[in-house]
Amino acid sequence: MTPGARIEATIELLGALHAGRSPADRTVAAFFRARRYVGAKDRRAIIDRFYGVLRRRAALDWWIERAGAAETPRERARVVASLALIEGWPAERIAGVFDGGRYCPAPLAHAERALAAALQGQAIEHRDQPRWVHHEYPSWLDRDLADVFGDRLDAEMAALMREAALDLRVNVLKTDRLSAIAALAADGIVAEPTPLSPIGLRVEGRPNLAATPSFKNGLVEVQDEGSQLVALLVDARSGQRVVDFCAGAGGKTLALAAAMANKGQIVACDVLAGRVDRAGVRLRRAGAHNVTRRALSSERDPWVKRHEGSFDRVLVDAPCSGTGTWRRNPDARWRLDAGEPEDLARLQARILASAWRLVRKGGRLVYATCSLLPKENEDQVNAFLADKPDIRLRPIAEIWAESIGRSPGGGRCPMDGPFLFLTPATHGTDGFFAAVLERAP
Repeated sequence: MTPGARIEATIELLGALHAGRSPADRTVAAFFRARRYVGAKDRRAIIDRFYGVLRRRAALDWWIERAGAAETPRERARVVASLALIEGWPAERIAGVFDGGRYCPAPLAHAERALAAALQGQAIEHRDQPRWVHHEYPSWLDRDLADVFGDRLDAEMAALMREAALDLRVNVLKTDRLSAIAALAADGIVAEPTPLSPIGLRVEGRPNLAATPSFKNGLVEVQDEGSQLVALLVDARSGQRVVDFCAGAGGKTLALAAAMANKGQIVACDVLAGRVDRAGVRLRRAGAHNVTRRALSSERDPWVKRHEGSFDRVLVDAPCSGTGTWRRNPDARWRLDAGEPEDLARLQARILASAWRLVRKGGRLVYATCSLLPKENEDQVNAFLADKPDIRLRPIAEIWAESIGRSPGGGRCPMDGPFLFLTPATHGTDGFFAAVLERAP
């Protein structure tokens, strides 16, 4: 592809993202499935530029408005601004690739030429930018995030702007960590143990993992180290009955099956039947045989009442704002509406109350989110615990010692207190919260 064709593809990909409801990774996958003729190098260049725009969208829009070009076509203006501010292209070079040639973008309009000229030689950072622009998050979240992080706000938000590492979970149903490292090395992939998860690997670069025998044979699964730790804190053991109440695509379900050595029963539930069905492919590849998939009509599906008090472990990986995953999903920060965290908190409360009914006496429920916001995390748990003397909140270090700490290669618990709260800058993971609730015997 010519440089102009790559840029036109980036503009089209940005347009596809903002015209639809799918997250960026699914939009990218669908875009290139329809364009299988695009080679690997061209694909990589287009994706890198696409994510470059998404990661600096607030700053790009700030500069576009400052240059008086807010009325220009949105995706074209952002690409022009990114070429100038991120890649350092002079205005003349930008105009040269917007030449209207075959597969290339149409020539720059007058306002777009003026934008390219105004941004020439500028740095993307500017002292006049407000904090939320500098750190790329919605302005209405500024106070909440400042309350959470205090003087660590700059470091944590900077970490959320960087690209996440590629973390893998070793499937202990089929291999161990050292053998997985060797298998990946044979596939040309360098992997190192993660510092906290005893079953985690961190991979250099962005290899085509899906094409390797290691992945096809189910030796490893893509899973952030923080997500692995949440699954391990469930402390699911062989022979137990376990529910993954909001299973989604099944990442944590797979980790639970491996922890149980395929012995016992896991019920993977979700209100989206399509997600539950898609998890079947991953379960087969991983060799997980003790999982039953169940689609629920809602969090209060009659199935819950029929199975009250019959499970040893319940995992509630609750739907949330996803603020802890912005490294991987930079578009998600701009899909979040100001009223959405409050709506999600109400849904989380209903899910938690319903899922708790499944826990037997002496059993546990792990409540988790990938949110950074207290209203979805500790506030949610504390509100649920109020006036419930039969529920014990287990200190996270105790559960860590019983689960992660007893596994060879597991790191030390990174915090004291009742909750797990992981962040990219402090722990090198996505943002995760978890609490372990235990029903009295």
